[in-house]
Amino acid sequence: MESFNEYHLDPEQFPFLKVFVDKWQIIRDEFTYFIKNASHEELKFTYDVLGPKNKTIKTKGNSKYSAFGILFQGLFVDKYIQIYQIKYPDFQSDEASEKALALREKYFPNLAKVIETVNFQHDEIIRNVYFGTFHPGLDIKLHVNYNPHMNRGYLGLIVPEGDVAMKICHEQLYWHEGKIMVLDHSYPHCPHNYTDYDRTVLVIDFFKPDQPREEVMRFEKEQVTQRMEDNPYSLGVFGKSDKAEVEDFIKYGLAHQLEWDKAL
Repeated sequence: MESFNEYHLDPEQFPFLKVFVDKWQIIRDEFTYFIKNASHEELKFTYDVLGPKNKTIKTKGNSKYSAFGILFQGLFVDKYIQIYQIKYPDFQSDEASEKALALREKYFPNLAKVIETVNFQHDEIIRNVYFGTFHPGLDIKLHVNYNPHMNRGYLGLIVPEGDVAMKICHEQLYWHEGKIMVLDHSYPHCPHNYTDYDRTVLVIDFFKPDQPREEVMRFEKEQVTQRMEDNPYSLGVFGKSDKAEVEDFIKYGLAHQLEWDKAL
């Protein structure tokens, strides 16, 4: 019987997540179809523009993490780009927004429908939705995600056998295909992939249902404004406050990670 605590949360507490779980194979199929069939130009645009970029979290070596998504801060990414007028080296905001919309409609209509359904029924509770892939050998430095207004769900889509796991506080947790893991990411954590294969999950950030919606919306707006000023390519997901304290590395027996300085 799986046990839960203050940072590893029981998904049954959040029944709106069941819509994603029930559609997990359809969501996985959309992801794999995109990876196999998208053109080189579409893939490059997706990872350059639709993936949240981080300047704070570090890794041990050269193995990488890749991500791209369709929803950020409760907005489909094409609308998000327009509202914040994000300018890219190869695209102006309007062009990037149009391309993002075209890709979403072409490759991810079912995922978009799930998000729309849940947010319509649950007062815009879903904030970020993106695919996250750990490539073989990835070892991410201990960090926190300072999002006290949100929890993070991981829906397992492609999970190889072997040691691919999330260390959070004193626990090591494992992803499973078709299952969702829910964490409070304000606690120190460091995932890794020690297998020879990619691991892909759907990351689903959502408001904590027990917090007043007006308060969390106000906090999100202030936080995202600051994060976008610091790094517009973060899409509001990552910020400067994501670093763990030195004491955390010592407390959890990870002092050796303090020297890791490769950019994620």
